[in-house]
Amino acid sequence: MKDLIITNKILNWYDINKRSLPWRNKVSQEKKQYFTLVSEFMLQQTQVATVIPYFNRFIKNIPNIERLSKYNDKKLIKLWEGLGYYSRVRNLKKTAKIIVKKFNKKIPRDFYELKSLPGIGDYTASAISAIAFNKPIVPLDGNIERVLKRYLYLKKQNQIKKEFLQDQKKIFGISTKRSSDYAQALMELGALICKPKNPTCNKCPLSNNCKAFKNKNFDLVKLKKINKETYFKLSVYKKNNQYLIIKNNKFNFLKNLNIFPMDQLNNPKNFDKDLNFKISNMNMNIKIEYKNNHNFDKNINWINPAKLENYVLPTLTKKIIKFLESQK
Repeated sequence: MKDLIITNKILNWYDINKRSLPWRNKVSQEKKQYFTLVSEFMLQQTQVATVIPYFNRFIKNIPNIERLSKYNDKKLIKLWEGLGYYSRVRNLKKTAKIIVKKFNKKIPRDFYELKSLPGIGDYTASAISAIAFNKPIVPLDGNIERVLKRYLYLKKQNQIKKEFLQDQKKIFGISTKRSSDYAQALMELGALICKPKNPTCNKCPLSNNCKAFKNKNFDLVKLKKINKETYFKLSVYKKNNQYLIIKNNKFNFLKNLNIFPMDQLNNPKNFDKDLNFKISNMNMNIKIEYKNNHNFDKNINWINPAKLENYVLPTLTKKIIKFLESQK
């Protein structure tokens, strides 16, 4: 009974306060499933406000799963350019091809079949199952985690691990009739009300029973995570005011994208870095060396820094070019 009261409170709040988002538009079931697939891939590690214009442009150019399965790779990367984590869009196309070939152009409803597709793990499979297919599942994204941590006042390291949170989310119950809305309602509650900083508890449907609200302590404990220190020597070749870049078949990050030639170094002594970037869980320290002659015979391009918008480049490469240009 308590679960039902919580569920109804959250759904009532959602019906009044939900945002108008393009993947929530009233469309056919087939389109809703496709919109959910695309938006969930885009929303992996990216905020809603950033995703909206990319989603709209993507759907305008690629309106269905069959078109996606055949879409030109270079144009696809260009549509994604700026969102980062490019393995997502490569996996999205791989998934589309499998769906067309193996599942008769229909996104599978089975959780484990979804999980078997490239780029789809537990969370994304849960989100698609709930949102696209109305299955009574609460997907545990960052927003729902935050609501859960505050509602139950979880402050210890062992309490904020995924496994523990997965078990504790049962406090929210389920909605058998409105599972799609309920999953989105919980996410929305975290995004709009239970924000990382300055939550607006006076508008929250759960504040009466929220332990963080009772304790007036909304601080969130994070899992202790160590970024790995990495070191790279980056080679700059320049000709006619253009920079040489190569297709990356060497490193797991930015796979198959255009980067500067680089070599990774193992714990070098007295490393005098020129640049520092953070990619995923990696802290990249980069030393730049200017060179004259190269021995690359394929997969190279020459980039005009004055026309960066004409190229399909990851953000890392663009930032390095801008840095090099600023050093003139």
